[in-house]
Amino acid sequence: MKATEPLFRQAVSLLKQLIATPSFSREESGTADIISRFFSDRSIPHTRYGHNILSSNLHFREGLPVILLNSHHDTVKPNSGWTLDPFAPTEAGDKLTGLGSNDAGGPLVSLIATFLHYYDSPDLPYNLVLAATAEEEISGAGGIASVLPQIGDIDLGIIGEPTGMHLAIAERGLMVLDCEAKGKSGHAARNEGINAIYEALPDIEWFRTWQFDKVSDMLGPVKMTVSQIQAGTQHNVVPDICTFVVDVRVNEYYSNQQLFEIIDSHTRCQVKARSFRLNSSRIDTSHPVVVRGKSLGRNCYGSPTLSDQALIPYPTIKIGPGESARSHTADEYILLSEIEQGIDLYIALLHDLKL
Repeated sequence: MKATEPLFRQAVSLLKQLIATPSFSREESGTADIISRFFSDRSIPHTRYGHNILSSNLHFREGLPVILLNSHHDTVKPNSGWTLDPFAPTEAGDKLTGLGSNDAGGPLVSLIATFLHYYDSPDLPYNLVLAATAEEEISGAGGIASVLPQIGDIDLGIIGEPTGMHLAIAERGLMVLDCEAKGKSGHAARNEGINAIYEALPDIEWFRTWQFDKVSDMLGPVKMTVSQIQAGTQHNVVPDICTFVVDVRVNEYYSNQQLFEIIDSHTRCQVKARSFRLNSSRIDTSHPVVVRGKSLGRNCYGSPTLSDQALIPYPTIKIGPGESARSHTADEYILLSEIEQGIDLYIALLHDLKL
């Protein structure tokens, strides 16, 4: 029997309990209870903040680098395409199906198993903090952002998301813009008024065609998409207001604030950002954890999908068992062999890691 076999069995058992317990964002009390009980049953001290669970390794020593192991236990709501009960963990051969099995139950329980492996090691060259957090799917204020002050400064974050156990060393940020072009109402049958739709068109065309100078080798160019538009009240009235929404996916060469200032200087309409919180991130390829990952045969890539990396202002990588393409899909699943490999690779990634 492999040394990690008991950890694997515990991880799968925990995952099945999590799947069986609804945990939509902001409604994660039940899964937080399960994770808390999991640690209590093993006499591992932990703290609960809202629906977030924090624990540190037994021999935590001041002055050592701190590595954060973080993943989330909230899920999206199941879509109408499910053919199985999303809350019934269904095991068939190597496949475990259930809501949140892939995103991000598999990564979460694999990180928890890794934390258990190192928990009582007396001579780690770093400290470990395990954070099982809430509200990741909505980037909510009650998730990782709410517990970062409790954790304090960290030297490295390992974020558990389904990446096929490859290293996402860069991640796109997100900024959503609400734009408003103003005109003057009038009767459509007469030559009067200023059509707000026509006033908006030059700015919409600018968003469609503008290319920012800095293009990332990992994430590509900044991408702007006009995704919603609203104007007019009836067919014979010239609209005086046209509002539209722009989805901006940001590479690591720009902060959201920098991009907003550029956009605002090139457009005539009123532009407001809903938030500047979800910035892009990147870790240097020479970082010890990236070097270790490469030595284990892991590929490096830039991730187009958002995670809690965007809210952590420290060096982070995103890595975990499962595949991103399965997330938020009907009959979501993870392979048990992926969880087993994930635990092994997480342990190998941390083995004697020097920061």
